[in-house]
Amino acid sequence: MKNSELYKGSLITIILKLLNEHDKMYGYEITKRVKEITKGELQITEGALYPSLHKLQAQGFLDVEVVNIGKRQRKYYELTEEGTRETIKKLAELEHYIKTMRALVNPKFRMA
Repeated sequence: MKNSELYKGSLITIILKLLNEHDKMYGYEITKRVKEITKGELQITEGALYPSLHKLQAQGFLDVEVVNIGKRQRKYYELTEEGTRETIKKLAELEHYIKTMRALVNPKFRMA
């Protein structure tokens, strides 16, 4: 997408939603899944993803499990109970935002 600025405010919600659907995921897996779902329209960079994951962890929304794979470590992220509640809240906020934007850009969605 040419204007990735539109997606920036939704990154946290995207991460929470994917983790809610898949239980545990590691960073590259998240970026790969977003790219697959959006057919390449949205590509999350490491520079955007990892600060968001660290922020969610600091807020108590994610737990991290470190797994050794050969000589490397892989961090798996999963939602805490509080993270699950935050996911529900963020998805509701996003749905409301989409509904509002739809009404603004398309007259057929405006309420009388």
